[in-house]
Amino acid sequence: MMPTVPQSTPIPATASPARKGSPTPRMAETPSGLLSWIGLQNAGVEAFLREDLPHLQRVGVPVIASVAGSSVEEYLRVTTLLQNRPGIVALEVYLGAPDEERGRGRPFHARPDRISEVVGAVARMSRLPVFAKLPALEPDLVESARACVRAGAHGLTLIDGVPGMAVDAERLRPALAAPVGLLSGPAVKPIALAAVYRVAREMPEVPIMGVGGISTGTDAVEFLLAGAWAVQVGTAMLVDPAAPVEIARGILAYLKDKQLESPAALRGRLRLGREPS
Repeated sequence: MMPTVPQSTPIPATASPARKGSPTPRMAETPSGLLSWIGLQNAGVEAFLREDLPHLQRVGVPVIASVAGSSVEEYLRVTTLLQNRPGIVALEVYLGAPDEERGRGRPFHARPDRISEVVGAVARMSRLPVFAKLPALEPDLVESARACVRAGAHGLTLIDGVPGMAVDAERLRPALAAPVGLLSGPAVKPIALAAVYRVAREMPEVPIMGVGGISTGTDAVEFLLAGAWAVQVGTAMLVDPAAPVEIARGILAYLKDKQLESPAALRGRLRLGREPS
């Protein structure tokens, strides 16, 4: 896998029936970040394949489809429908979905056994590379990452949003209807960098997609230096839809300045301790 900036973020593809998502308000700006709780709103995987994927195929954008569900069976149904679809190059297992089967609505990533069960089921079913998306605030992030790889994941996505809350003091209400959401944007970048570094240091052979607060080429380079093989861009695209293009240009400029041939040359070059610069 070439360590470049993807031209699209993962696309939710949740099994039918369609999901209406969470009540509004769903989003609130916070200092250096965005707090949101969308509730996985989408039209269902069949509608995605019928209406959205053909447009992406015509543009020629490689698609990483984000697989979610409320049960292992639902994850498998989505995986089955996504097989052999032109343009889809990998699957990302979203483990932040509520486990309605055995977890009483807690996210799948809250239990190590459920992480292994879901990732293993999708990996055995899939003919495509499978990435497992983990949050940073795991009791033992490295062990959770190892469990995903042992279960069959080809790689990892680090990190999912960080739980957070905002309050509207004037209205005496939470800013979100949820009321707890997930924080994204520049505020989570240090947390994401630490997660990527910790896992990459212990599992250097496992491809990692770094995500969290990336809005410039320098941000992306920092993730690559920390051990990521590639990066994802999300919140920055709400401000500037062309952000991935500008980030890719920034990476190329950095490589030219350092006289490096490819982003892969950045991995393992992070200097530690008091070595001279």
